Amino acid sequence: MISAKDFVLVSISAALGALSSVIAFRFISSNPKRPRPRCFSASENASVEGSQARSPFDPSKRKGYLSWDDYFMAIAFLSAKRSKDPNRQVGACLVSQNGIILGIGYNGFPRGCSDDKLPWAKISVNGDQLETKYPYVVHAEVNAILNTNHASAAGQRLYVTMFPCNECAKVIIQSGVSEVIYFIEKRVNNSDAAYTASHKLLSLAGVKVRKHHPQMADITLKFE
Repeated sequence: MISAKDFVLVSISAALGALSSVIAFRFISSNPKRPRPRCFSASENASVEGSQARSPFDPSKRKGYLSWDDYFMAIAFLSAKRSKDPNRQVGACLVSQNGIILGIGYNGFPRGCSDDKLPWAKISVNGDQLETKYPYVVHAEVNAILNTNHASAAGQRLYVTMFPCNECAKVIIQSGVSEVIYFIEKRVNNSDAAYTASHKLLSLAGVKVRKHHPQMADITLKFE
């Protein structure tokens, strides 16, 4: 036989259960649009992948892919991002005639020379050239040629974000590079002579020179 105390506890539990059911029913009734599991449509999947939706049965190739010139120049620009130079970041990419990347480089100090123990300044406060970066920096073009793992640069193409100066032109010629593709030619202050000499040297050596005209305005990379 149930005691009076147990009877009271059972009654309270039943009342609480009924009250919970009423509250839950009212909550559901007041929110008829319940969230549903997210399902990506074909168009949404396309935007996530960065390409337009297309039929899986379509045998044609994708449009809007990078041209070879844009591809190699983009690698040169990406390499420039590694440069610690606060004023000018230059990148270069050495490519074989078969489209194989042989070496990449950017402007920086020689191997083993600390980036924190040499100056990055363009101009010295005291007028001392040794307090600037110029006596120490190795240019991107030279690094790209030296980073070829002993492969010959003869007959190869060099993509560079900035037209090479006369000192780099000498290395380019001596290494046997047959063509230089540059993005911009920057002449600062009285440095015109260095670039004029570069043009003259490359022309005399028979090295082809052409300015890159990109087919794409920009290339966006996302790490997600």
